[in-house]
Amino acid sequence: MTSFVRPVTLTGKHATLEPLSAAHAPGLREAVADGELWKLWYTSVPAPEAIEAEIEHRLAWQEQDMWQPFAVRDNASGKLAGMTNFMHIDAANRRLEIGATWYARSAHRTPINTECKLMLLRHAFEALQCIAVEFRTHWMNQQSRAAIARLGAKQDGVLRNHQRLPDGSLRDTVVFSIIASEWPAVRQHLQFQLDRPR
Repeated sequence: MTSFVRPVTLTGKHATLEPLSAAHAPGLREAVADGELWKLWYTSVPAPEAIEAEIEHRLAWQEQDMWQPFAVRDNASGKLAGMTNFMHIDAANRRLEIGATWYARSAHRTPINTECKLMLLRHAFEALQCIAVEFRTHWMNQQSRAAIARLGAKQDGVLRNHQRLPDGSLRDTVVFSIIASEWPAVRQHLQFQLDRPR
């Protein structure tokens, strides 16, 4: 395991990020069934029957020092709400991506995603001393693009025909980033979003 990114539990008021393990499979199957998100053609959310294989893939990438996967727990209910990751870890350049994230439909429009991004970004910039953190999404995923922009990330560009998806279609990937000098303002913005009355 690289000394740059190691498994860590990050705990907030609304959510806890736990290092992913095979023991999370039953709770994640239940979470992914909430909203049937795998049916959205422009996402790569696993179907319930594919959760175990998805966990195995993410843990294999962790062993190669490429990813650090997390299960997301909703602190109010105690149930798992989704998955997220540090991925495409570049220790030499102190960069990584936050991505391959999905949440149960019931977690949408709650403070969970905002708080998880705040915890991940704080760890990346303050503990790992990253110089930049990236976010990537499908050009057609308007909801994801808007959510990334609301974090305070800036769009770097679009990678045309960047990936071939399982159905054979080609994905245009929109790349966003937050750089270290922007982190204080982004942190303040995210904390404000969490603190304001709902």
